Amino acid sequence: MILKQLRLCRRLSQEQLAQMSGLNVRTIQRIESGQNASMESMKCLASALEVDIDTLNQETFMIDKNSDNWNRLSPFMKCWFAFNFLQFRPLRETATRVEILSHIFGFAFCCLGFVSEAALAGGILLLATAYLFHFLKWQGDRYGLWYEPAS
Repeated sequence: MILKQLRLCRRLSQEQLAQMSGLNVRTIQRIESGQNASMESMKCLASALEVDIDTLNQETFMIDKNSDNWNRLSPFMKCWFAFNFLQFRPLRETATRVEILSHIFGFAFCCLGFVSEAALAGGILLLATAYLFHFLKWQGDRYGLWYEPAS
């Protein structure tokens, strides 16, 4: 069951999901640990996460360009993600890596800006890139667009 992946993808704690679904936190912990859930619990969770019960019963969570979340996006948003990630299956960890590296090198180049104006300009551009990818991560989380490769 992919309950934990869906919960984490939406950046919800177990307590928040319990409140949204009307279930006990212990019930959510039990289901996430692999124990069977009643049909009533599955209905509550599916409703809270805005997915169908079949999605909850999947073993792995894959979001690709044919998924409901991707299809519901406007053409502008599809182009926005495809252009920035140069792929139709964006990974959240890719955005995190770009954000971290851009911050590190952006600050380093800004420090070098005391010596060279070109380094300062490059540092500012790298910091802008870092914040762009932070915004992209927020949008990907909001719309549930991250592709999760099968393990």
